[in-house]
Amino acid sequence: MKDAKQLEAVLNKLDGQKYGAYKQLKGIYQFKRFKLAIDHIQVDPYAPPSKMRVIMNRETAGIPAELLDSKEKITAVADFLTRAFGESIQKQKNAAKTNSKNIKILIDRPGQEILERTSVVIGESELEVRFEVGLPAAGRQILGKAAAGTMIGILPEIADDALLYQNLDQNGLKEQVALMLDQVHIRRELEQRNLVAFVADGAILPRHSGVSDKPMEDAVPFSSPDNLKTDISLPSGRTVSGMGLAEGITLIVGGGYHGKSTLLQALERGVYNHIPGDGRDLVIVRDNASKIRAEDGRNIEKVNISTFINNLPAKKDTVKFSTENASGSTSQAANVMEALESGSRLMLIDEDTSATNFMIRDARMQQLIAPDKEPITPFSEKVKPLYDDKGVSTILIVGGSGDYFDVADRILMMDEYRLKDVTTAAKEIADTDVHRKEGKSGRIFGDITPRIPLKSGFRKSGKDARLKAKGRTVIMYGREPIEIAGLEQLVDDSQTNCISVMIDYLKNEVLDDRLTLSQAADRIYDYIDKNGMDSISPHSGHPGNMALPRKQDFMGALNRYRGFRIM
Repeated sequence: MKDAKQLEAVLNKLDGQKYGAYKQLKGIYQFKRFKLAIDHIQVDPYAPPSKMRVIMNRETAGIPAELLDSKEKITAVADFLTRAFGESIQKQKNAAKTNSKNIKILIDRPGQEILERTSVVIGESELEVRFEVGLPAAGRQILGKAAAGTMIGILPEIADDALLYQNLDQNGLKEQVALMLDQVHIRRELEQRNLVAFVADGAILPRHSGVSDKPMEDAVPFSSPDNLKTDISLPSGRTVSGMGLAEGITLIVGGGYHGKSTLLQALERGVYNHIPGDGRDLVIVRDNASKIRAEDGRNIEKVNISTFINNLPAKKDTVKFSTENASGSTSQAANVMEALESGSRLMLIDEDTSATNFMIRDARMQQLIAPDKEPITPFSEKVKPLYDDKGVSTILIVGGSGDYFDVADRILMMDEYRLKDVTTAAKEIADTDVHRKEGKSGRIFGDITPRIPLKSGFRKSGKDARLKAKGRTVIMYGREPIEIAGLEQLVDDSQTNCISVMIDYLKNEVLDDRLTLSQAADRIYDYIDKNGMDSISPHSGHPGNMALPRKQDFMGALNRYRGFRIM
């Protein structure tokens, strides 16, 4: 194995040569406290950066074993090290000042959520940091001495600063690990206590701005209604108090701009664990919850939406309903049924992003339009059978209709960011309503039909049929975009990167014309759980930036691919 001095000598020798000569660097080099693996060299200065890894013995890093003795702890530590490595890069850039433009070291940038990532992988004996380096050039000529300054001079300082336990914010690391264990514990308590969500008293739900996910300063802290107050003893030794939302149907009502959508948005993100200081770090929701919205124009492939839509003109089939341009109501119906197919047990719905004719049809409209002329059974008539028949709960934001008062188990009002239980008052209003209507759906929700994807169901899109993520909301399959902006619980570009790799693995290694879509997804997740995300990547060494998405979002992306075919 070559060492750092040999790498420095090669870089100095390459100074002034054509950029392609950088490819000589590929290999593994021994540094004082780590090995540097150079896995991929960019083809020119304008191509994506070169991929590298720092590989350090756990004994050298010195992170206490008790912080790494469970999967949850390892995820929390890996996230902390990813952030520390990024912060150390920025310190070096700030210190370099005028020469900072030559320091082009990049690592995945986590947001407020703690996700399982490929940026830092901690094994039994070693830890790896995966990052990218933009190798410097003047035009297309190698700046070898500048590259040596980065890789031989600056990179070891970053590694020492970000990976050696003695140099880390040890209290911050311990706090993040302890918080992660508390969050995991609360999520388990939800199941045991028949709760779907928990919001701690004192939580800060509003965000700083539309472009910043950090907590808003001077925001009104969350306070639970007295009758919903729940206490949970945590592994960290403290007891947390807050609102425990029971299974069933919960309405959150209130005037505009009073915070009801802010609460729902916090619940949407509550499927993830958060870093200390986020404000929502103890907002915990069952991790299979699905945000449901209307999504005009999306693709639908053989979804059974007959629970909500039937008797269409021209006798169009709604048991295996397909369209490449869904309406608001059909898209929302499909989103509900696909979420159920993926195993979701909690629906999160905001009327602001819903199709009105899917959500409600009041008594007067029912008198004007005969039932046999209206193919849509609104969600207001199916939300109770959804829980009674299927055991699936709903949290619904409503500001413009009282149609759900009759069926709701609890009705909460957000008033200037303060939550009140108004169930009794709302039920009294419903009982005295002269226009009160009776639902026609009975106690049965309808069938959730598993679908079997065809192994040949991925049509090729031009000569280049590769899958590649373009930001958080688009995956390119060749030249064809898969639009996934409707998957609002995806929070990170690296999750989308991972979805693109997972889809490629699915079509090449998993589909067999027998597995249902849900079973096929489970097979991938089981494989990743045993072998890591690296195992599904076609690249050796640095696999690219990936963060594990939820099953609901992976299946949601597949459902939005217009070339996806179902048996």
